[in-house]
Amino acid sequence: MRRFALAALLLGSFSMPGFAADPQVMISIKDHNFVPGDVPTPAGVKVELVIKNEQPVNAEFESTVLHREKIVPAGGQISVFVGPLDPGTYEFFDDFNRATNGRLVVK
Repeated sequence: MRRFALAALLLGSFSMPGFAADPQVMISIKDHNFVPGDVPTPAGVKVELVIKNEQPVNAEFESTVLHREKIVPAGGQISVFVGPLDPGTYEFFDDFNRATNGRLVVK
């Protein structure tokens, strides 16, 4: 019985990641603006962008350079994973309101 418990413990430790979760970067959409407009993001790691729409209308987070496109419901939030990215800037926009744009500033 002890061998089984030890084996289960060892197998469980291999199935769980030993690293911290992907870093999260928070972005809001308010009054047809991304806040912040320039989003600092770490280079060389996978990042979770958490985009919260604080408007009464739907928005669409889109980036042609990042190959991402996702609707953000009014009052809702989404997650978009990007990276690992090289240092530089990566533009994104609200496809429902093209004047709403921002950029990831990867360092």
